[in-house]
Amino acid sequence: MHNLVKEAIGVDFDDFSGNLKAAKEVTLTKLGSTLESKNKIAIESCPSIGHLVNEVFEVVVEPKLLQPTFVLDYPVEISPLAKPHRRRLGLTERFELFICGRELANAFSELTDPMDQRGRLEEQVRQHNEKRAAALSRGESNKGKASEDDDDDESYEVTLDDDFLTALEYGMPPASGMGLGIDRLVMLLTNSASIRDVIAFPILKAQQ
Repeated sequence: MHNLVKEAIGVDFDDFSGNLKAAKEVTLTKLGSTLESKNKIAIESCPSIGHLVNEVFEVVVEPKLLQPTFVLDYPVEISPLAKPHRRRLGLTERFELFICGRELANAFSELTDPMDQRGRLEEQVRQHNEKRAAALSRGESNKGKASEDDDDDESYEVTLDDDFLTALEYGMPPASGMGLGIDRLVMLLTNSASIRDVIAFPILKAQQ
């Protein structure tokens, strides 16, 4: 992922040594007027370098991955269940498959260290709650106005899954897995522009 982003915008995020503010400034300067307003806001609100790399990847790189492409080595900040990379700090042993600008599969080595897992999930909950509090604050100040963010992920509450963490403490053997999006595969095979055209649950489809 880092290499693809570097090729696309000419920025190596490893050079910032964790300086998130400088990384955001350079990113916004490089992308400039090509960014839509919502993407600019998303970049400005990234809480870490890993999130920033992923945001740039989704905005700039992902739409151009037309040929089947396996993207490797995702940042640990966006891969809370994946095992740390055995050679590169800050990355995980994870890949995703992209075809025609869409993600079709996600796979990774499972994280089996209960202490590492607890720390990651606690950080994820903390970041989510901060975003949720900010979203609720915006909602109060814009009460009565329609908002594009009404269905944002920040609208729901997130809590720590202690049962999962307790089970992990008893022990888990080395494992890995892959999830293939059948609905997105059908989109590819039928050349459908929207996932609503292929999902099996009519109640989620747009009204005719």
